[in-house]
Amino acid sequence: MKKLNIEKAKPLIQMAIEEDLGQGDMTSELFFKDDAITKANIISREEIVVCGMDIAKEILRRYDKKLKLKVRANDGERVHISGKIATIEGPLCSMLSAERVMLNFLQRLSGIATTTSKYVQAVQGTKAKIYDTRKTMPGWRMLEKYAVRCGGGHNHRIGLYDGILIKDNHLAQLGRNFYPKLRKIIREARKVKGVKFVAVEVDHVDDQLNHVLKIPGIDIVLLDNMGQWQLKHAVDMRNAMCSKDKKPLLEASGNITLNSVSAIAQCGIDRIAVGAITHSAAAVDIGLDR
Repeated sequence: MKKLNIEKAKPLIQMAIEEDLGQGDMTSELFFKDDAITKANIISREEIVVCGMDIAKEILRRYDKKLKLKVRANDGERVHISGKIATIEGPLCSMLSAERVMLNFLQRLSGIATTTSKYVQAVQGTKAKIYDTRKTMPGWRMLEKYAVRCGGGHNHRIGLYDGILIKDNHLAQLGRNFYPKLRKIIREARKVKGVKFVAVEVDHVDDQLNHVLKIPGIDIVLLDNMGQWQLKHAVDMRNAMCSKDKKPLLEASGNITLNSVSAIAQCGIDRIAVGAITHSAAAVDIGLDR
């Protein structure tokens, strides 16, 4: 699994600290005049997949370098109810000041990892892999995509710059008979440096997919908002029309839920893009107990 680049997260961490701490933790400063050293455990109050331990370390360091974090569950590991995720030791006042910001990151990122894991488990036994989308919180994309990886999922393109995805709105600009023009665009797309893939979205199997499959150079065909019958039909068409070494991957997307993802995977699809694993993932319940 590709590790988190903590440098990418530092501006977001700094912003979170500034908006919460402001001029200081007035309440804790009233209560704790000395520099009492204590221990506290970060506890999971539900079944989760952990994500964000390096973030937690960085947050604690910024509040007080005397705060030390002992990790008991690494990113990507499962923790049961009441399980210890980590232990913090250091000045109590600083620990309480850092608590909420640290937990906000852990709860959000572990929520995404946990949700992703549920989708990954639902498609076990099939060839399908779960992918994220660009439906992320502004500023959180690198962190949220890391959380997806911790949950066993895979990253789609990071942004508009590292993958070419020709969608219906792009095709509409080419006019009704867009296939000759699309073929030319795909040729040009293959020459662009730094992109991971070239993908084309289709809305209809018989009216579009049969033409798109004849165009060389397409890595992925995105099947948008299709039912199971259409997906199976698309898989059969792809397998019949394309040689084994030149088969584009087929990716299902659009309104995919935890209830429907297993049936979709069983259609023979290669990839399933799920926006819900980031934009609708619920934060998990994690607390700091002394």
